[in-house]
Amino acid sequence: MQTSQGKDILLGIDLGTSRTAIMSNRGLKKMIRSVVGYPKDIIGVKILGRTHVIGDEALEKHPYLNLYFPLENGVLKETSEKDTQAAIELLQSVIAMVNPKPADRISAIVGVPARASVSSRGQLLKITNELLDYSMVVSEPFMVAYGLNRLNRAIVVDIGAGTVDICAMRGMVPGTDDQITLLKAGNFIDEVFQKAVQESYPDVQFTPFLAQKIKDQFGFVGEPQEEVVVDLRSGGRPVPHDLTDELRTACEAIVPDVVESLEQIITMFDPDDQDEVLQNIILAGGGSNIRGLDVMLVNALKGYGTVKVSRVSDPDYAGAAGALKMATELPAEYWNQIGDVMGG
Repeated sequence: MQTSQGKDILLGIDLGTSRTAIMSNRGLKKMIRSVVGYPKDIIGVKILGRTHVIGDEALEKHPYLNLYFPLENGVLKETSEKDTQAAIELLQSVIAMVNPKPADRISAIVGVPARASVSSRGQLLKITNELLDYSMVVSEPFMVAYGLNRLNRAIVVDIGAGTVDICAMRGMVPGTDDQITLLKAGNFIDEVFQKAVQESYPDVQFTPFLAQKIKDQFGFVGEPQEEVVVDLRSGGRPVPHDLTDELRTACEAIVPDVVESLEQIITMFDPDDQDEVLQNIILAGGGSNIRGLDVMLVNALKGYGTVKVSRVSDPDYAGAAGALKMATELPAEYWNQIGDVMGG
């Protein structure tokens, strides 16, 4: 679409505790770590040559940086001005990826956890309204459902780093009562995993970043298909360690709460619809990659009837894709008429 002053740029942004995904109507599809690094002192400024750095580069250069993760449990931190500054610079970096020209009009739909507080959404809208021409805040599981066109008789389970969001799709924009947010998610798994490894192998060096990396690569629930053996440094030397039991315990730690919430969500639907709903449980988010999770949930819910749990084909970008689809299908003249917040 061509405006009198420039072109319309449409963005779908899935703003996550660990990673932020962005897609645009110009073909951009990218993910960055949700972290901003600032030099600790003048030496860091000289080495970095910049006032701050974003994403993986910040993690790589962390020895001489102060790292800020502007999102906590999926929502913007409100603890300090530096956290707010980091959030602004993270979003500025994301927007800059589309290389906008000064005359372009930029509109974005931004995803947040299903039951993020009104104040958190308001803080995010204040930032996005300053950086964009038009913006909306949307529930992350609702974005996933919109992208898949699964808007009725379906349940989305979006497993991110900070939260697990479970959303009932009942043929309308889901409200607060249609959604459950759990704080035991990917980061919680990492913490349980790290603690278990340190208890089993107190002599190894095992950082949170290493715990996350191993979980992302090997995470599973249920009976293991193979042993998880990883080289860990003990006394500075790499030594093979079997982490199978520790990883299984950590990944399964989130399952009871997810099952309990699914049972609660199922009963929100009309009894005549529940058989179909049980066939339409969708796993999304990075945590949907945990092997065996779909089977474990099917077995846990089999008392309700025949259950089918599927995964989105592209868990890293399903939320951003849904947001971009919504932005593309929503006529620009309607953006300010339907409100700033949807799905909450």
